[in-house]
Amino acid sequence: MTVRRDFIKIPVAAALLGALAFPAFAQQKVELLNVSYDPTRELYVEFNQAFIKAYKAKTGVDVTIKQSHGGSGKQARSIIDGLEADVATLALAGDTDALVKNGNLLSADWQKKLPHNASPYTSTIVFAVRQGNPKGIKDWDDLIKPGVSVITPNPKTSGGARWNYLAAWEFAKRKYGSDAKAKEFVAKLYGNVPILDTGARGSTITFAQRAQGDVLLAWENEAFLLEKEFGAKFDIVAPSLSILAEPAVAVVDKVVDRKGTRAVATAYLEYLYSEEGQDIAGKNFYRPAVSKKAIDKYARQFAKVNLFTIDQAFGGWAKADKEHFADGGSFDQIYTRK
Repeated sequence: MTVRRDFIKIPVAAALLGALAFPAFAQQKVELLNVSYDPTRELYVEFNQAFIKAYKAKTGVDVTIKQSHGGSGKQARSIIDGLEADVATLALAGDTDALVKNGNLLSADWQKKLPHNASPYTSTIVFAVRQGNPKGIKDWDDLIKPGVSVITPNPKTSGGARWNYLAAWEFAKRKYGSDAKAKEFVAKLYGNVPILDTGARGSTITFAQRAQGDVLLAWENEAFLLEKEFGAKFDIVAPSLSILAEPAVAVVDKVVDRKGTRAVATAYLEYLYSEEGQDIAGKNFYRPAVSKKAIDKYARQFAKVNLFTIDQAFGGWAKADKEHFADGGSFDQIYTRK
C-alpha cells in the first residue's frame, strides 16, 4: 500500500487532525536506517523526532530511525558493499546514481519519485574564517594567495568537497576565461590545502577544534552551526559566486522490499516536504526548497549569492564526475600529496 501523494503538501498540524491518513500496517514496530553525509547529523536528529511522533499519531506504528554519517562518496560505497540503508540522503545526486550503476539498488528514475528533483532542501558553499578575518578573505581568488591555508575535504570521498571544487573551478573559468585557466587556479588552491579529511565534518573539526587553516570551505549550514557553537571565534564570508548544492534523497528499493519497509521509508522522505519538515530544514540552516512559508521565514539568514547549478556549468553530475573526480580526472592531475 502506498502513501497518499498529498502527504507532502499538508502541514503536520492538519495531519494530526485527521486531514491525512498514513497507511495502516499490521506490524507495530519498524526500524529504518538513514545513510547520510556528514553535516546532516543535527538536521536528522530533529527531523526524526518529528516524523516518529506524527507517524505514531496516525498509524500507531512505532518507528525507530538509525543514522549513519560520513563522507558522501564513502557512504555510497558502504551501501553498495552491503550497508542496509532504507533511505539514502546523500550530498549529491551522483553518489545516489552510483547505487544504480554499481549495485542496481534502486531504479534509474529515482529523482522523479519525489518533488523538486528529489531535493527537499538546498545549500551552497561559503567560507568560514577566523574572527575579524585576519587574512582579508573576500572571494575565491583570495584562496590562492601565498600564506593562506585552506581547509577542505577530499573530493574522492566527500560530496561537499566536490561542490567546493566545482564552485572554485567555475569562478575561475568565468573570471579567467577558460577551463585551462580554471585548472591552474584550482591547482594553486589545493597547493594551499595542508590536509584532506574524508568528510565535511572532519574538516570542520580540523579547522575549529584543531585550529588549522585560515579559511574553511564549508556547506552553508555547516558554517552557521560552527558560528552558533563557537560564537565570535568565526565569521562567515559569502563569495561573489557559488554553486547551488542540491542534496538528493531516495528510497533504496532493494533494501526496503527485502525488509518490508517501503511504505514507512517513503513516508519518511515525503515528510521532508511537509511544512514541518521544511521548517526543520530552515531551522538547521538548510534552504527550504518547496514551502513558501519556510522559504520566506528563513530568507534573512541566508546571504544573497549569485548561484549556478551543476547542470548549467558542468552538464550534470555524470559528466562532472568523469571529467573531474574519476581516476585520472582533473583532481588527480592537479593534486600532489605532500
